Amino acid sequence: MTQHGTPISQTAWPMPKRAVMQGQSAVLEPLGLHHCDALWEQASAHPDSFNYLRYGPFANKNALHDVVSDLSSRADQPFWAVRLESGPTLGWLSICDIDTANGSIEIGSIWFSPTLQGTRAAREAIFMAMCHCMDDLGYERLVWRCQAENAKSMRAAQNLGFRHEGTWRNAAVVKGWQRGVAWFSILKSEWPGRRTALSEWLRAENFDDAGQQRSALRHD
Repeated sequence: MTQHGTPISQTAWPMPKRAVMQGQSAVLEPLGLHHCDALWEQASAHPDSFNYLRYGPFANKNALHDVVSDLSSRADQPFWAVRLESGPTLGWLSICDIDTANGSIEIGSIWFSPTLQGTRAAREAIFMAMCHCMDDLGYERLVWRCQAENAKSMRAAQNLGFRHEGTWRNAAVVKGWQRGVAWFSILKSEWPGRRTALSEWLRAENFDDAGQQRSALRHD
């Protein structure tokens, strides 16, 4: 019998839901203009944090307001503000390139202030979005895409358990720079192991009073 791929009966997948996601150290809230004051405090202090995004840095709060207005109103790309649990708003992320016909979905357009980067809250924020895509919505393929020159994003993808699929050379021009685009994914069959590893790493017992991890995150 000739094999033409993997048989699958599902023909459609649902869109993400714009709802609050509550974690232990981070909260995801649907992005809105009411987040601008807190976001401006971070964005204005760290202009270099926008080097690998198509928007930013911002000359003033009005410029940030215009971008947030655009991002928060996109019907096919929901954005969430990332807030510390009982703390300030320090960034945003989105679920994008949502292919409801083929079961593929991406977490992208992430901007985290350096204050948030590398913390338990940062990883938990992304993990909550991953869980929404794979557990709540049941997608077959979860994608991470970044510019190949963005070493922090490349490391983040691997730390989160995404598998590098390859790099499209000179595939994007961003702010006058020609860059490669690296592709990563987690498949539905791989997700349970990734979810377990991330859940274990995020346990409160894995962090000391200073917020430093006791055990590093590892994927089989």
